[in-house]
Amino acid sequence: MKDIDGIDMKILSFLKEDARVPYTKIAKEIGLSEAAVRKRVERMRDEGIIKKFTVEIETGERVQALILISVQPSFPNPQVAQAVKKIEGIDQVFEVAGDVDVIAVASGKSIQEINRHIDDIRRIEGVAKTSSMIVLRSWV
Repeated sequence: MKDIDGIDMKILSFLKEDARVPYTKIAKEIGLSEAAVRKRVERMRDEGIIKKFTVEIETGERVQALILISVQPSFPNPQVAQAVKKIEGIDQVFEVAGDVDVIAVASGKSIQEINRHIDDIRRIEGVAKTSSMIVLRSWV
């Protein structure tokens, strides 16, 4: 794990909740100066702890699915995960332990678009099988 302390974790907690939260608000809440918070955030960006600031949107028009992927035993899981990550419409990719090897979170405008993502995944060398679940409601 990268070199972060409890104060960094508190800062990250604020930023995960709202990436646009003013540094002055974070500083006030955790008892640091705005400059100290800014320097810590810059250091964490430079060290790759903070990879990006992003926006999550919900327009009500998107369909999401979890795609569970089993990889052929002789094939490297990271290679499959990297290939899945390159597919447009794949939002997140996780290597996991358990009955499957990789889980992808896909989104699209329709079930047909999700089906295309699944077909794209099934064409990746090393993929043994997939199983999918459509997201009905998100509690994030």
